[in-house]
Amino acid sequence: MTGKSLSGATTVAVAGILVAFLVAAGCVGGQPSDSSVSQQITVTGSTTVLPIAEKAREAFEDEYPSAGIMVSGGGSSVGIKAVGEGTADIGMTSRDLKPEEVAGYPGIVRHHVADDAILLIVHPENTVDRLTLDGARGIYNGTYTNWNQVGGSDRQIVVVGRDSASGTREFFSEYVLEKEDFTKTQEEFNSNGGIQQKVSRTPGAIGYVGLGYTEGVKALSLDIDGTAVEPTLENITGKNYPISRPLFMLTNGEPDGLARQYLDFIMSTEGQQIVASVDYIPVQG
Repeated sequence: MTGKSLSGATTVAVAGILVAFLVAAGCVGGQPSDSSVSQQITVTGSTTVLPIAEKAREAFEDEYPSAGIMVSGGGSSVGIKAVGEGTADIGMTSRDLKPEEVAGYPGIVRHHVADDAILLIVHPENTVDRLTLDGARGIYNGTYTNWNQVGGSDRQIVVVGRDSASGTREFFSEYVLEKEDFTKTQEEFNSNGGIQQKVSRTPGAIGYVGLGYTEGVKALSLDIDGTAVEPTLENITGKNYPISRPLFMLTNGEPDGLARQYLDFIMSTEGQQIVASVDYIPVQG
């Protein structure tokens, strides 16, 4: 064999090895590889967005078994910081970024994946069915401490809310409390699920949660100029129910690879059906 032939054979062999490596690593083609080598991304942040991320992860991994999507909560502030500092591939938030976060993480790109409403929830045995925004504000700033002050029975109000990392708390503070201080008696939880569980077990409790957290509790209507507006999808999408907001997934720069494919899946027809299935509002038809 001549030197020229040996060189050509070596080139072909190296090229074959390189192609095999790229295929194994999932770098060839537009979808995750079905090879034994897993691709992984991390998604963290808002517990409001968490049900969407989890259900989408399940459906995506069923279709692409080689993909590994690790999803966790922690609150909107956690998600923003994690994606901004590069410790997560995708962050989740139920509020917009604060000016200092925009300045600190200028590369963050927002992806509007769904809409949501904040519901006031009470124990199913509570006789109160509606509150005005002033009544809700009075409960959460400590003005009202007994349910009989807002049309209910003689029972102490147990005020339940989110911790300081929560985007839901931030939105609730701005819209309902008008940035007044929360009552010092408020019991704080780091997730929507924690509030839901507390209220479902406590007859005097009131809490606020996203749309997907109503099992075992009663959602209150809002009294708007004497009319009870229920937190139904029709009222929320029609802008009749006022406490609503967008939900975002965040990336540091435009996403690529598995992060891009996962976000594209959430915005697809199937992904937006998943959004609706967990009681949130799709943003794509």
